Amino acid sequence: MHGLIDGAIVAGIDGSSSAVQAAVWAGTEAHRRGRPLRLVQVYTLPNVRSPIAFGSPDQLREGLAEQAGLWLAGAREAVLAEHPGLEITTAAREWNPVSALIQESQHAELVVLGSRGLGGFTGLLVGSTAVAVAAHAHCPIAVVRGRTPHDPPPVTGPVLVGADGSPDSEGAIAFACEEAQLRGTELIAVHTWSDVLADGMLRPHPLEEDPVEIAAAERVKLAEQVVGWQRKYPDLAIELEVTRGRPVRRLLERGEHAQLIVVGCRGRGGFTGMLLGSTSQALIAHSPCPVAVVRPQVTGNGS
Repeated sequence: MHGLIDGAIVAGIDGSSSAVQAAVWAGTEAHRRGRPLRLVQVYTLPNVRSPIAFGSPDQLREGLAEQAGLWLAGAREAVLAEHPGLEITTAAREWNPVSALIQESQHAELVVLGSRGLGGFTGLLVGSTAVAVAAHAHCPIAVVRGRTPHDPPPVTGPVLVGADGSPDSEGAIAFACEEAQLRGTELIAVHTWSDVLADGMLRPHPLEEDPVEIAAAERVKLAEQVVGWQRKYPDLAIELEVTRGRPVRRLLERGEHAQLIVVGCRGRGGFTGMLLGSTSQALIAHSPCPVAVVRPQVTGNGS
């Protein structure tokens, strides 16, 4: 089935410089994890009103496949320049990009995408398409970004994880712990709280609540969620950050000095709808560092 490899790090390639940066970032992940890298280019035959001007479908398909091969070869060369000897396979696939990536995710350990693109992946990280990949993928998805559109992704700073106490954020914490340990950096668990909401529901008497007491209670919840992971990763420095406000705003602020932000696919409280609508688009579109989206795959709390 198109050479799918269990446990590979998969990078989507579309000919853009962003995709090449994502491929190199994915190569580093593969090197850290001792996994092979799989570079995938997905192309779709366009619907044209004047097929004569573009040639026959077979000619068009042949041209797209040839271009895909060139893009894949360029990305492979860039990765090998950073990681000589890394096991790399390539695949040019004719299909819908979202469907292909979701299928790839069934076998992959991680799927990596650039923050902007062209070719088969045009618009992949805009609106419903990005949500579809993140919502239905069978493994974590990473969107590689730098502090400006043309900057490479940062390689220093802590790993941030959005933690809200929900089962969905357990998978994010597990992934973030592993990433921080592999990178030899600290993990910062970020939890935000609201005067009005508690666990995704309206507080019964918000005006009567003491903010100091709310903050203390929320910190206890975060500590309880993280304690099992601290036992599992005893050498990992984990900092707890509990703050009042909007989760995305805080993550974006802290992301200025981070090398990776990790969030769950869904949540409650401050992180409800993290991957729906404007909230997810803000994080993916404006994060100053790569963002990993993790669907729940872990039960328990690591204890």
